[in-house]
Amino acid sequence: MSGPLAIGSLAPDFDALTTDGPIRFHDWLGDAWGVLFSHPKDFTPVCTTELGTVAKLKPEFDKRGVKVIGLSVDPIDRHAAWAQDIAETQGTAPNFPMIGDPDLTVSKLYGMLPADAGESCEGRTAVDNQTVRNVYIIGPDKKVKLLLCYPMTAGRNFDEILRVIDSLQLTAAHRVATPADWKPGEEVIIVTAVSDEEAKGIYPNGWRAEKPYLRYVPQPGT
Repeated sequence: MSGPLAIGSLAPDFDALTTDGPIRFHDWLGDAWGVLFSHPKDFTPVCTTELGTVAKLKPEFDKRGVKVIGLSVDPIDRHAAWAQDIAETQGTAPNFPMIGDPDLTVSKLYGMLPADAGESCEGRTAVDNQTVRNVYIIGPDKKVKLLLCYPMTAGRNFDEILRVIDSLQLTAAHRVATPADWKPGEEVIIVTAVSDEEAKGIYPNGWRAEKPYLRYVPQPGT
């Protein structure tokens, strides 16, 4: 393992079996945005709640043109059995593919496990795989746009992940950035690479400047 991926690096491509059949990751993504989120083992409590939450939020990801895929360090037949528990306890079974990674290939490829972790999930506990709890947002260019690493005891906040996707998609289309705690519809910041002279052409109604480098405008398109 060369270390975790960095923002801006190419998300590694791979072949894998999933609960929806075999995929080649980049082909599966196509021209879409993607979210890959990983789990250290099936039948773990926090992950059970996370998978149910993402299943309930799937219409929100669909609305944004984002493909969601999970990964767990177990074979896909165990994923299928786990899905029954998720449906029973969370009210919704996973409605997106789950990657099986029983030989640890993808986990090692993404720097979530060391190269000497072996080649089998057998005999490994969730604690052995505790670093396989990442979220990757991947752009249509197949580059990593966000990387979050979570401990086993803290469930992930998928409302925040949707918020970041909204920011990423907005800022990919316009030369703006979003301030702390931004929500869609709120003011955004003109990036410093845009001079005042250039900004006059983009924003003929002007902007609100708190400092020369801190210029607020209404969110484009609202």
